[in-house]
Amino acid sequence: MKKELVLASGSPRRQQMMRDVGYEFAVRNLDIDESFGDMPAPEVAEFLAKKKNAACRAMLQDEVIVTADTVVVHDGKILGKPVDEKEACEMIKAMSAQEHQVISAVCISDGEKSLSYSDEVVVTMMPLSKEEIEFYVKQFQPMDKAGAYGIQEWIGMVGVEKISGSFYSVVGMPIHWVYKSLKDNFGIFPNQ
Repeated sequence: MKKELVLASGSPRRQQMMRDVGYEFAVRNLDIDESFGDMPAPEVAEFLAKKKNAACRAMLQDEVIVTADTVVVHDGKILGKPVDEKEACEMIKAMSAQEHQVISAVCISDGEKSLSYSDEVVVTMMPLSKEEIEFYVKQFQPMDKAGAYGIQEWIGMVGVEKISGSFYSVVGMPIHWVYKSLKDNFGIFPNQ
């Protein structure tokens, strides 16, 4: 009997990636405490993906649950979701003409086993003017995005010089790992 697949994420970008690969799934939105204490920045995304998975697992029995988290790290500091346009502009300005890391992690469980994975990508931004940054923030309102930007949006097209790693991990999910893990470890294939 095939288990139901659940994506416990309100992120429209993660939902779209799962649909684009061909999965049918239920969506569960979680409202959990995303605090992580005094933890090294590269470990945070995977810790939070596991925390979300455990919270969802407490509500579900036999389903295969996929949870994810993404953090943006600049100069060793995590840049979360900005609270307003001013903070969004400050975050992007800080990353302008520099490298930063985007770490996306996933946790998949089925009640018997749980697997997790973290993928780190280095992103190099071009120099961005104050006007370009303000235009992007006003037009795209990136307050729901870690680091105040979406690489798939205007800023990614004109402001990202290069990425070292998976584009989809920067968007918010290492979908290559999700596909392989669901296929190899949970027997779930995209719908034909």
